[in-house]
Formats: sequence, C-alpha cells, structure tokens
Amino acid sequence: MSAVTWEIALYIILAILAHILVFLFVTRKRAKSIVGKHVVVTGGSKGIGLRVAVECALRGANVTVLARDEKMLSGAVALMEVIRQSPEQKFQYRCLDLSTNYENVQKCLEEIEKELGDIYMLVNCAGLAICGVFEDVSVEDARKLMDVNYWGSYNCTRYVLPKMKQAKAGIIVITASQAALFGIYGYGPYAASKYALRGMAETVAMECRHLGVTVTLALPADTNTPGFENENKTKPQETKLISGGGGLAEPDAVAKQIVNDALKGNFISILGFESWLLTLMGGALFKWDGFFQNLFHAVLLGPLRIVGYFLHLHFEGIIKSCAKKKKTE
Repeated sequence: MSAVTWEIALYIILAILAHILVFLFVTRKRAKSIVGKHVVVTGGSKGIGLRVAVECALRGANVTVLARDEKMLSGAVALMEVIRQSPEQKFQYRCLDLSTNYENVQKCLEEIEKELGDIYMLVNCAGLAICGVFEDVSVEDARKLMDVNYWGSYNCTRYVLPKMKQAKAGIIVITASQAALFGIYGYGPYAASKYALRGMAETVAMECRHLGVTVTLALPADTNTPGFENENKTKPQETKLISGGGGLAEPDAVAKQIVNDALKGNFISILGFESWLLTLMGGALFKWDGFFQNLFHAVLLGPLRIVGYFLHLHFEGIIKSCAKKKKTE
C-alpha cells in the first residue's frame, strides 16, 4: 500500500473517531426536569409553539400559552388537558398582543405568575413571515415584522430575565430562523427581524450563563405550519427555489428538538443535516457545546468555506434564471 493510500486511510479513521467522540460528548448531557415547573410559550396556539406547549405538558410542566386568538388558545389548552401527566398539572392561556408596549406584557405575565408561580422556562415562539423583494414589502409590514418577531420576544425576555438571574435558575428559548444565518432573496425585512433575535440571544446568553440561566437559540428551517402556508402567499419564485432545497420539517419533530436542547442547556437548536451545515457555516462564533465538537468543526470549516462559495453561485444562478424567464414573459 502506497504512502498516499495510508494517509487517506488515516484521515478516514480520524474522521470516524471524531464523529464518535462528538456523539459521546454531545449526548452525555442530561435534560433538566420541568415536572411541576411553570413554562410559558408565546405563539402557543398553533404551529411550532403549540407543539412545544404539548411537549412540555407531556414532560409534566404547568403550561401557559400566549397568543391573540382566544378560540385557538382554548383549543391548545383542551389538547394539553387530554395528554396531562398528573392531576396536579395546570394549564391556562392569555390573549395578548406581545408587540404592544412593555407595560402591558409585564402586567399580563405578573398575573399568570400569580396563578401558576414564577416562570421557570420561557419559550418565545410568536412570529410571522412576510416575504417579497425588499422595496415591494410595505413600510407598515416591515415594521410589523420587527414588532412581532423582535419586540414580542424582547418584551417577554425582558420581564423574566432579572427574576431568573435572582433565582439563579431558568431557561429562555428564542426562536429565530435559518434566515438569521444569511440573507436570502425575498427575505429582507423578515431576515432583519430574525438577525435581531440572534443578536439578542447571543448577548443575553453571555450575560446570564454564569448566573445559572441558560439561553437556547432555535433556528428552524421551513416547517409545515399554518404560518408557512401564509408565508408562501407572498414568497417570490426565486425564494421558493432557494429555500425549497432543504425540504419541509414537521412541527412535532422541531418542537421536540427545541425542548430537548433547551432542557440540556444547548445554545443552538437545529434539526437535520442541512440546518446543521448552514448553521456551522453561518455561525462560526456561536457557542457550540463541547471541546471535541468545536475541534471537529474547526477541521470542517476550511473546506466548507468553498462549499459556501458554490452555494452562493447556485443561488445567483437561480435568480438570473428567473430574471430571464420574467423578461421573456
């Protein structure tokens, strides 16, 4: 066997060992228990938020869901009642526009804590997507995206954070999107609101980790939810072609991953190989857990930079192709 062949074999063996080490060190974390703890889920009436609320109920938590649609909220509570794990569990809902001023959010959260106790885990899932070429998205819609996606999460996080720091315990989940990793055609104002969430999550995590409070940044890809259906109504063809390559995740799977990562104290929550790949390339400064996992990433990042280059060339090809088609039509 030639020296080159031996060298290739050695690289393969090292890669296999690295995978095994990463698996062992990542999976060794044990999830915290939320039995009897108070969990608040915003946007908990449908989509990922609803499935997160159900997953927390299945794990024995007392759950409050927040959203604007009372009929759907009552349905969410009814669903949790069906799968309750103990007679002591409590479920409730509140109708609230989270993008309203902070004082209204503070008042609502104070009231629900009187019912179920201090909030131990906050899962920010409320959000919406409005797509379109940057100048085609109205100023009103751009402001609405920031109000709902950013300020809704900010207001709730702002309320629970000092109390969690004082208690030296608590979990905060901030749900952004794969659109928080790099800008995509047709996602302008939407991506901006998700980038804001990413920045907030990284900052809050650094400020409170040493005080026993953990932050998880969820970065779901396209997920089969009512919100995704509405998103497609305004999505340009170019955006559909670019984002469609990653497939469509199911909300149950995304919700379980988010809850599991949050309870394990992982900063990043992603589902699927494509999301892992894009997150690795777009979040080099993210706090990935475990030395060996970071070592493995360091080996991969160099070659992946080339992958990213060709990925952008592919996206640009799609955009040029659509532009030619529009011109001929």
